[in-house]
Amino acid sequence: MARGAATPPTVPDSPRMSESPPPTGVQGELELELMGLAHALYNLGTTVVNDLTKEKDKPGSSGKQVGMRVNEVIHHLATIDDMSQHVHTMVPMQVLADIDNSRNPLLLTRERVERAATENQFMNGKIQAIDSYRGHLDDVLSQTFPELAQYLSASGSSHATHMNMSFPPPEDPDQKPSNGFHSG
Repeated sequence: MARGAATPPTVPDSPRMSESPPPTGVQGELELELMGLAHALYNLGTTVVNDLTKEKDKPGSSGKQVGMRVNEVIHHLATIDDMSQHVHTMVPMQVLADIDNSRNPLLLTRERVERAATENQFMNGKIQAIDSYRGHLDDVLSQTFPELAQYLSASGSSHATHMNMSFPPPEDPDQKPSNGFHSG
């Protein structure tokens, strides 16, 4: 499966050194193998560029260098393919599409977090507006219908308190209500 304790050599500008350590288990081994593949691809690219800049008429071992680097990349790909049988993590298609379009997944994550924070602030504003409206409505209803004041939530209370929904028994239909209106 993985290449035992051999880990790819660290690149000075590697993001792994400044961030958290790789996860333990199969995912950590897979992450290290992917970093090794990236390093092997980088080495292959630099070897090809170096070979192209050398003089063409010198017979040398440049073909062996490129072949060795290609075999190294193939070995990493085979190891990753073997490891993929043990990893059951699903990656969203949007992330893969962004990677294919040369977008950094961290930028996508940051954009989504910022969008969620903006939507959260918007919803908090709506909740505060509704609570404020409810408080004003309770105040006006208490002033207009004093007999309902005991059933309305206290003005200025948080939205966590619920209205007392127990109403008094119905009045005698022949009796005139105290507010001056007659229901009939």
